[in-house]
Amino acid sequence: MQYWCRIYRKIIENSIAFFDGWNMVNYMIAHFDEIDVQECSCGYTQRAFVSPDNSTATLHLVEISGEAKTHYHKKLTEIYLVLEGHGAVELDGKLVPVKPLTAILIKPLCRHRAVGRMRITNVVIPAFDPKDEYFD
Repeated sequence: MQYWCRIYRKIIENSIAFFDGWNMVNYMIAHFDEIDVQECSCGYTQRAFVSPDNSTATLHLVEISGEAKTHYHKKLTEIYLVLEGHGAVELDGKLVPVKPLTAILIKPLCRHRAVGRMRITNVVIPAFDPKDEYFD
């Protein structure tokens, strides 16, 4: 029984399940210092709340490494919040300057990319799906 308790506790700590003890809970917790860094179309990202049990939303911490690849989503809405750095975000061909604390809501089908070196948070609604990323 102790073995399963340890496994269960590890699952909870990594926010893979929505349980507290034996009860369902309505929240997830993520620790970005424990999430692996991955390459993405913008540079590098850490994605929180990625789980088969979660289709609501994901939160990404993204390091924009210069010029991201122009892309769009058919289903996803993204909300960028610039944390550090300066640059621009290209939205349907229009270059919009950004600085820290600039927020941008990017609706489905909007072709977009970030230009410059910056750190952003990206709220993705519904949860990120790599199959819903399209390049021209």
